[in-house]
Amino acid sequence: MPKKGGKIAEVAKETQAECKRPKLDTAVSPSVLSFESPESLFRSLISPIKEEVFFRDYWEQKPLLVQRNDVLVAAYYQSLFQLAQLKELCSQGLCYGRDVNVCRCVNGKKKVLNKEGRVNYMQLKKDFDQKKATIQFHQPQRFKEELWKIQEKLECYFGSLVGSNVYITPQGSQGLPPHYDDVEVFILQLEGEKHWRLYKPTVPLAREYNVEPEDRIGSPTHEFILKPGDLLYFPRGTIHQADTPQGISYSTHVTISTYQNNSWGDFLLDAIPGLVFDTAKEDVALRTSIPRQLLMQVDTADCTKKLSSLLRRLADRLENSRELRSSDMKKDFIMHRLPPCLGCDSDPLTPGGKLPKIDSKIRLQFRDHAIITVEPDQENADETRREMVYVYHCLKNRRETHMMGTEDDTASEDGLAQQTHGLRFPLSHLDALKQIWSSSTVNVKELNLTSDEEKVNLALSLWTECLIEVL
Repeated sequence: MPKKGGKIAEVAKETQAECKRPKLDTAVSPSVLSFESPESLFRSLISPIKEEVFFRDYWEQKPLLVQRNDVLVAAYYQSLFQLAQLKELCSQGLCYGRDVNVCRCVNGKKKVLNKEGRVNYMQLKKDFDQKKATIQFHQPQRFKEELWKIQEKLECYFGSLVGSNVYITPQGSQGLPPHYDDVEVFILQLEGEKHWRLYKPTVPLAREYNVEPEDRIGSPTHEFILKPGDLLYFPRGTIHQADTPQGISYSTHVTISTYQNNSWGDFLLDAIPGLVFDTAKEDVALRTSIPRQLLMQVDTADCTKKLSSLLRRLADRLENSRELRSSDMKKDFIMHRLPPCLGCDSDPLTPGGKLPKIDSKIRLQFRDHAIITVEPDQENADETRREMVYVYHCLKNRRETHMMGTEDDTASEDGLAQQTHGLRFPLSHLDALKQIWSSSTVNVKELNLTSDEEKVNLALSLWTECLIEVL
């Protein structure tokens, strides 16, 4: 085993706290989390640390360890996922690689012990018991309703995709070598105990996963034992490794992760093309030709001065504009996020109640699950390509494919794949849509559109997608 050392992590002692496969969700302990709103869920998750303290002192800066010693929290955490449930889960047709990885850290390297095809529980248990292998279960929110509820609320809170993995490691073993990730990490200890060592990042706020050799990472900055009910946060780029101590039969924890490719750099990559496109319509400087044979030159250093000048013009345009378009990031988020958790036994969302009419009062539903974007018309490929308003939502997204790859990868056996759900309107409807989004209630006849027919049709379109209710 690697040598140990380092100081104890910052600790917060908590005060006493206030589908498809429903049979896996029958033994959930009373929740210690608040699901009233995305904000209340996050606050209860990091309790007793205050939300403002967390983002001021820890977020993207340093690790936070919350050690609780609370039997209610420990019981609730254990109900989220247990080793004892693996046998039943394996009967659901799990596959190696897609759903489960079996691995062990050997001499500082990850050794994958996956078999081919479907996961056999007896073989999985044999690798766990005899080879001291770690079982990594991918995206358990697809099977566990309580994790679905937690992650769906966190996606609303962060405005970013939230994934999870469960790690089950037998005693005296380690699943992964020292490494860092490209995500913000929240670890909930569910069963047993885990010995953790954290190290100073070599790449702060890293954009990719990487294994770090033992001789490069130095001594741990933090070292501690996680017990059931404890929570650990650390920023992307934090080097870490963890093992189950001798004398502890096994450890189970869930890693909840977010903010992958969600930086200012990513947003610029997404927004700048639209800014250039819009600015070039009005600024002739961006429409002038590049020098002859520029694309054939090896050294383009002579162009940097001109590019700097053009970028300054874009910056001036940006400061004076009211809106900045983000098309791909917004669409990717809404297309791949979890649908709202209405319960495993709930029927699919269908429009209900009264039809909207000109005298109706309406209210937006699922505000946190829908977005408005302005984009070139996707149904008109000619050169003019007028701008249209698109309303995208995740109400019909499929929990079973959440965080499981691209559309091509996630096509299911019944031929269904992830797709974008939403509506398309003329640009003239933008102000009316903003009215609905910014008001608690609004009268259809007061929508900012020219005709009563347009007002009713807009309300009816949103009602058909379950985005509004008639009061």
